[in-house]
Amino acid sequence: MKLSDLLGVDATINPPKAGVIEVSGLAVDSRAVKPGDLFFALDGTRTDGSKFIDAAIAAGAAAIAGQHFPDGGSRVPFVTAPNPRRALALAAAKFFPQQPSTIAAVTGTSGKTSVAAFTRQIWRHLGLEAASIGTIGLVSPKRTVYGSLTTPEPIELHRQLDELTREGVTHLAFEASSHGLDQYRLDGVRVNAGAFTNLTRDHMDYHPDVAHYLAAKLRLFRDLVADGGAAVISADHDCSPEVIEVVRQRKLLTITVGHKGDGAGEGIAVAATAVDGFTQRLELVHRGRRYSIHLRLVGEFQIENAVVAAGLAIGTGSAPDEVFAALEKLEGAKGRLERVGEHHGAPIFVDYAHKPDALAKALQALRPYAPGKLIVVFGAGGDRDAGKRPLMGAIAAENADEVIITDDNPRSENPQAIRAAILAAAHGAKEIGDRAEAIGNAIAGLAKGDVLLIAGKGHETGQIIGDRVLPFSDHDAVAAALAETVA
Repeated sequence: MKLSDLLGVDATINPPKAGVIEVSGLAVDSRAVKPGDLFFALDGTRTDGSKFIDAAIAAGAAAIAGQHFPDGGSRVPFVTAPNPRRALALAAAKFFPQQPSTIAAVTGTSGKTSVAAFTRQIWRHLGLEAASIGTIGLVSPKRTVYGSLTTPEPIELHRQLDELTREGVTHLAFEASSHGLDQYRLDGVRVNAGAFTNLTRDHMDYHPDVAHYLAAKLRLFRDLVADGGAAVISADHDCSPEVIEVVRQRKLLTITVGHKGDGAGEGIAVAATAVDGFTQRLELVHRGRRYSIHLRLVGEFQIENAVVAAGLAIGTGSAPDEVFAALEKLEGAKGRLERVGEHHGAPIFVDYAHKPDALAKALQALRPYAPGKLIVVFGAGGDRDAGKRPLMGAIAAENADEVIITDDNPRSENPQAIRAAILAAAHGAKEIGDRAEAIGNAIAGLAKGDVLLIAGKGHETGQIIGDRVLPFSDHDAVAAALAETVA
């Protein structure tokens, strides 16, 4: 593809005649540059992209893109763009031009993974070729590819969209993280519908304050959902009115869901709920019509996730009757309050909860099932928001009967220091640094009537210690511990 065809009108090619050169690929990592690539020299939080220009040229880059033309000139054509990150995303959209005809994006602090998975499942039950992209990776009718980023980088994201379309996928649901939105990774994606779940404390190591965090989320509705598209908003939260106002300013189809949802109109009102063993009974109202739903999921928050997914399916053209019928067939996403075993009749759950609100919701969801003790094993990630550690410790102490503090992904931090920060607010908690040992200890102590929650890592299959990712899965640790109890 010609260099000039990849770029927007705000980009400047130096020299101008270089616009005719052929570009054979895109790259943001100088180590991955191949001959003929256009290399984007992006500034990161810790690095200056211009430092890698020489390495990219040595590897065969046909042209370089960045915000400023180098003081000493450039040995290859240089593209300047006021927003190189957005220029990269738009170039990736042109380089990989095919996208599913229906795309729904979901943002919010918690619930993104479940909503994306549920939306995909609803579409599949309706006979549509559907896929999802998010924290647990890419899931499509033909393959499952586990990923590491909630929202992939633009080149990988658009490559995936193009590949999915070629495989016959027509409907895609994906997670829109605040990082991805703030870094323009999603620009160029033709989003038909956006969803907002909730907003609680998270990523304060990246966002300077909650207002910045919310503003990043709102980019989905301000800038990315197509004109005439739909917006699904969980209406039960403090920030919901602000999101609804932004959506209405755009004149998007507004679908409010939840206990405060507009059941008389396009929204979905949750009129009544009841726990039914490890399932729930719901009464939903949409366009004035009442629907009785048997939801095979645990937890009030899963009701929110399910109705947001239903709103996305309806907002993108699916028939309401069929959508609500499909809710009864939903299965939880991997590592999202997933029941993975039991010991002495005590159920064991694994959940990805790694932030205060998510941990509280998971424990509160399991409390009705614990006539005995509710036990939680969890830790906190290193090199991330340290302020949430004592908050999570206090939540665990308040909501669980027994707390075991262990390691999560300590990364470059001292694991003992991370545990100490949690323990300071988790009075009476036990400390077992080795995560497998902590899980085994908790399982060995279970009795009938107890419930065990293992929180923080969910679907993950590795533990990040220092600069290494060591194989580790909560699912495998539970299986190993249960095998020990019968050995």
